[in-house]
Amino acid sequence: MQTRVAQALGEIDQASGSLIAPIHVSTTYLRDADNQYRSGRIYSRADNPSYLPAERVIASLENAIDAKLFASGNAAATTVFQALKPGDRMLAPKVMYWALRNWLKTFGADMGLQVRWVDMDDLAQVRSALAEAPTRLVWIETPGNPLWTVTDIAKVSDLAHQHGALVAVDSTVATPVLSRPLELGADIVMHSATKYLNGHSDVIAGALASRENSEFWQRIVRLRAQSGNVLGPFEASQLLRGMRTLVLRVKQSCEAAQWIAEQLEQLPSVAAVLYPGLPSFAGHEIAKQQMQGGFGGMLSVRISAGEAAAIGTAARTQIWKRATSLGGVESLIEHRASIEGEGTPVPADLLRLSVGIEDPQELFEDLRQAIEAASA
Repeated sequence: MQTRVAQALGEIDQASGSLIAPIHVSTTYLRDADNQYRSGRIYSRADNPSYLPAERVIASLENAIDAKLFASGNAAATTVFQALKPGDRMLAPKVMYWALRNWLKTFGADMGLQVRWVDMDDLAQVRSALAEAPTRLVWIETPGNPLWTVTDIAKVSDLAHQHGALVAVDSTVATPVLSRPLELGADIVMHSATKYLNGHSDVIAGALASRENSEFWQRIVRLRAQSGNVLGPFEASQLLRGMRTLVLRVKQSCEAAQWIAEQLEQLPSVAAVLYPGLPSFAGHEIAKQQMQGGFGGMLSVRISAGEAAAIGTAARTQIWKRATSLGGVESLIEHRASIEGEGTPVPADLLRLSVGIEDPQELFEDLRQAIEAASA
């Protein structure tokens, strides 16, 4: 994987001999004299060759038959939902990425989707929900933002397929470096490529990859083109540039996050550390089964002194930056409940941490002093 991603599959531009894929800015393509399009390209919205290098890398990493880029992670995910039909029923986790959860509760409801919210880490609850009524799609997010709940992809996929449902997995946090959902039985995998795939906080992008060239996948592909949910050619090139260091960045973030989580567990001013790599974490054993090489760069901490101390901690860090996002080379800290607002299932004393590639000791000391100062 490290070789494939570093060399972007080793592809060379045949026209120039360039090691780096060119950026194609044309919006339209020449039609043959007899009005055919033997080049296979009609209009840039669906056919821009700048998309292909990154799409091929993602498909290779996920062991997928095909992958497509989208304008954002939300554009990718909502295209999956829009490929469903009015009245279709789906299962979704109670705790998941807040913006996508809100889309399902508003626009998804408006388009007639029937969403059954479940604790996706509870197999008995998933089994019961599937038995209640015909279900078209099961949406998994693992680890689940921001409590980092771990869902057993293989077992949920097996249950879903027994009931005729498709399975799509938001694997943004795990990345294909650590987990490949399609190999565990899922049908579609989604990435907010803004995060770890790009890794430099300078591109908004999304991606979907499919295990099979199914009718549902072709419906997604058509929706992408007809709704215009595509990436610009420059952004596609930037995404590919970022992906070349994916394996190195993810490994560094995993190692640092694991060590920082272990240190935070020992602080009396920390009530709980939520990280799949800790033996004390509820989903640790499942994470060990389906994540290879690390447990991700995301963790959350609950501050013993409560909400005010959590907010105060974020205000006092020097290296950690107070900003919304994750998966970049710089470490970010966020009081998540404040962002999500009324109705959030996130505890008010929780801080979400995205561990970058800085020195782990410096990151921990910065966080420790901030927690202690805010808790005094």
